[in-house]
Amino acid sequence: MTPTSWPPRSGAGCPTTRPTTAFPPAQIAKQIDASLARLRTEYVDLYQAHRFDPSVPIEDTIEAFQKVVEQGKARYLGFSEWTPEQIQAAIDIAGPDLFASSQPQYSMLWRAPEAEVFGLCAANDISQIVWSPLAQGVLTGKYKPGQPVPEGSRFASPDMAVSQDLVYSDAILEAVQRLVPIAEEAGLSTATLALAWILRRTEVASAITGASRPEQVHSNAAASGVKLPDDLLSAIDQALGDVPVTEPTLAPAAQTSIKHR
Repeated sequence: MTPTSWPPRSGAGCPTTRPTTAFPPAQIAKQIDASLARLRTEYVDLYQAHRFDPSVPIEDTIEAFQKVVEQGKARYLGFSEWTPEQIQAAIDIAGPDLFASSQPQYSMLWRAPEAEVFGLCAANDISQIVWSPLAQGVLTGKYKPGQPVPEGSRFASPDMAVSQDLVYSDAILEAVQRLVPIAEEAGLSTATLALAWILRRTEVASAITGASRPEQVHSNAAASGVKLPDDLLSAIDQALGDVPVTEPTLAPAAQTSIKHR
């Protein structure tokens, strides 16, 4: 699958992009053409709206994305980190077949989408393609409470640690360390356990993972097909306690308002 999205983030060679600016209709049309040129393809499988732009009437945004599909430049549309109200407003305008995917942050530590987004999307046949399933690497267990971050890790780089505060505290790190023996007893790495926990959800079609070494790729891929029994799921919940975010929570850079024509 070839995905792309608007608005884009800076940086060459990145086919899936994140928001930096607003997305008026003219720019949606312009940037899909730019993406196709960079990717050297005639269409993409999925074109996603990253974050909701409340400065543009939602009708204009929806119509611009629909036109991309009508022109054959994208097969399906999706969104990332829209609120339930924004999702429902779009569906009310264009119907339940408008979107194929939702891309929320979701992990053992960040369960906010379960509260409202998963149910609303499931009712409208919208699958989840989740980001940060390893909580920016925290769920690998490599970050230890009371210890400096490992050299070469994500949080060792100021440029990469922009959302560190969402998933990084001594309480969180201590909870993750309690997962380590649970994973070992199951014959899994902590990362594989965390990904398998996500993929067990019927709402989740895929998880977006990253890797800097071949062994990380293998660890990520090993989660596919892993079945977690109920007693193991209970042990995970007990180990994490009240650390995970479970209430509806606005995503970083997301906004709640909706503008109409």
